Amino acid sequence: MDECCNDKSSALTRLREKQAATLRLVLFLNAAMFVVEFAAGLLSGSVALLADSLDMLGDALVYGFSLYVVNRNSIWKARAALAKAGVMGLFGSVVLGQLILKLIHPQAPVFEAMGVVGALALAANGVCFGVLWRHRAEDINMRSVWLCSRNDLIANLSVLLAALAVWALRSPWPDILVGALICTVFLRSALTVAREARDELRLNHAQLRV
Repeated sequence: MDECCNDKSSALTRLREKQAATLRLVLFLNAAMFVVEFAAGLLSGSVALLADSLDMLGDALVYGFSLYVVNRNSIWKARAALAKAGVMGLFGSVVLGQLILKLIHPQAPVFEAMGVVGALALAANGVCFGVLWRHRAEDINMRSVWLCSRNDLIANLSVLLAALAVWALRSPWPDILVGALICTVFLRSALTVAREARDELRLNHAQLRV
């Protein structure tokens, strides 16, 4: 029996080490892409790139939270998931503010910058999505970061489509509409993560009372 317990403990340790290594990689990629996209968004006048850059920053914070709790119990992980939901909701509100400013002062962005930087962001998030895929069902913490990565791919593809539409139509509206899409996905995911984390906390508290 002791040998069985030791084997399980070793397997759990190896799992946590793999999770931590994965989170460090996606944290680095998202932090780097935040700097690139934010600068490009400001220079090109693209609200879609700015929104996507805030998404990257939010994800970097999310992965930082996840890395902090990867070796902690399920209650800590559920609390981290709630914090991540708050971060996602906050940046969704920032995107909404950017949309309002764009509506007041509409201006077509530089579509070349949107296309190049959007493609770079898509490649980076494709790597993140691939390495997070195998961890998505391990616990509430890893599922929430996988959801973030999935949403990033949707946002990146939307930015590329917006760049193409801005070029074809010579209009700022595709950029504005993509910003609205990113905001919607952001806020919906925040609600999903918050609901799952709340259920996890209730389950753990109920087990503690037994």
